[in-house]
Amino acid sequence: MEKSARITSATFINSKVTATISIALVLFLLGLLVMLALFANKLSIYIKENLSFTIILNDKMSNAEIKQLQKSLDLATYVKSATYISKEQAAKELEEELGENPDDFLGFNPLSASIEIRLKSEYANSDSIQMIEKDLKTKTNIQDVLYKKELMQSVNENMNRAGLILAILSSVLLLISFALINNTIRLMIYSKRFLIYTMKLVGATDGFIRKPFLQANLISGIVAAFIAITMLLGLLFYISEGISNFSGLMSIDTLIIVFIIVLALGIGISLIATYWSVNKYLRMNIGEMYKI
Repeated sequence: MEKSARITSATFINSKVTATISIALVLFLLGLLVMLALFANKLSIYIKENLSFTIILNDKMSNAEIKQLQKSLDLATYVKSATYISKEQAAKELEEELGENPDDFLGFNPLSASIEIRLKSEYANSDSIQMIEKDLKTKTNIQDVLYKKELMQSVNENMNRAGLILAILSSVLLLISFALINNTIRLMIYSKRFLIYTMKLVGATDGFIRKPFLQANLISGIVAAFIAITMLLGLLFYISEGISNFSGLMSIDTLIIVFIIVLALGIGISLIATYWSVNKYLRMNIGEMYKI
């Protein structure tokens, strides 16, 4: 009898460990997807905020007017940064690119002073720039606004497409993950179905029967989540060793969000799956239990 009890106990512990590791692997995949989604969002913001447009200043604008314009741009809600480029600086940059100063063979500097604008990501689209252009031309004496409309549209379309694909993948993987964790927990509780029936026979309430299962799988969910988080940290460390600027795109705040989501999913899915599984056996009679 003692030997049989030890074997049963060892089998249960092994199944518990196996189930916890299985849940941890599923949570690792979910965490990876969440991390990828946040990384893609940061990458999207980074790319959009590095798209710039140029305000060509009128040669008749005075220094005071230029300073006033730059000050207003610095304070504008849509501007990430505004950099003034003088006629001389523009000529110097062109000389570095072409190897020859235009003033040497033309006898004058044909370039105009300009202000290079980098927009905040939510304004980095052609519609917003057209509104900004209209507002600037109405209120100031600028010559023109130059930007690469096709490039900006292409970037926004590709980012939106990538976001949609990622959202669909996330939804599908979440459903699959829930199904996998649910089946893992159901198999664990399946071995205890007759215990559940016996507790019902002696008058235990449904809540009293559920409680130990919920507590046990709550702990399993937390342990599995921490295993998954440890695996994610190991993966991040490995990636950061090979990519020098990776830490700039994956900040501490982002990692905390990922870890909280993984922990919440581990606890939430484990509790929901346990509740459903125990309820299933609570509704069964002894004949139905022998049939499954």
